Amino acid sequence: MRPIQLDARLGAVANFVRKDSVVADIGTDHAYLPVFLVQQNIAKKVIACDCNAGPLSRAAETVKAYRMENGIVLRLGDGLKVISPGECDDVIIAGMGGELIADIIKAAPWVKDPRYRLILQPMTKAERLRKFLLESGFAVERETAVVDSDKIYNVLCSAYRGQVTFDETDIFFGGLRSDQSAAAAAYRQKVIDRLQKRMAGLQKAGKNTAALLALMRKLQTNGKEDAAK
Repeated sequence: MRPIQLDARLGAVANFVRKDSVVADIGTDHAYLPVFLVQQNIAKKVIACDCNAGPLSRAAETVKAYRMENGIVLRLGDGLKVISPGECDDVIIAGMGGELIADIIKAAPWVKDPRYRLILQPMTKAERLRKFLLESGFAVERETAVVDSDKIYNVLCSAYRGQVTFDETDIFFGGLRSDQSAAAAAYRQKVIDRLQKRMAGLQKAGKNTAALLALMRKLQTNGKEDAAK
């Protein structure tokens, strides 16, 4: 069978999966990622989950077409509610908003254990997801940025550490604050551009922008301004 091809976004997700792990893929959709992980002998098993019957039906078609029934288990259900504690090693939640990803993690307190690795790819509100993780004791251990179809995506790898020290730069840039790649630089600029638009809107409405301006200055210097004081 011809190897399945992943786009850059899902490829970056796959790169964070540990060798020979059991993976839970939450919101699997077509199950392309689970098939790739088993095909490439990265994961020894994938539990592919979706909360809607339509996407899970498409996933079943993909699994059957690639003859992956022995390596991929399909489950219909909401978030991590269909996964039992200890049943997987790596948890993938990709292609959703950052707030929804945070809610899914919040509803599964058993992932507050260093044995689990969370591989997350937020489509929006990445800073709110990072803030939730950091405040909840999860460290952002690795993060990467990729360009796919002229869009910039970030993928982060997190694990529970109990207590994590962080600042605003970690919330907005995460593991990309010191990444020197072109994609990471573009991601950081995208964050700053978005904040500039927000500030322009506040200024037009006659609202105080002092706090936002201070945040932008901190991000523009990548936190170095504070370190120099």
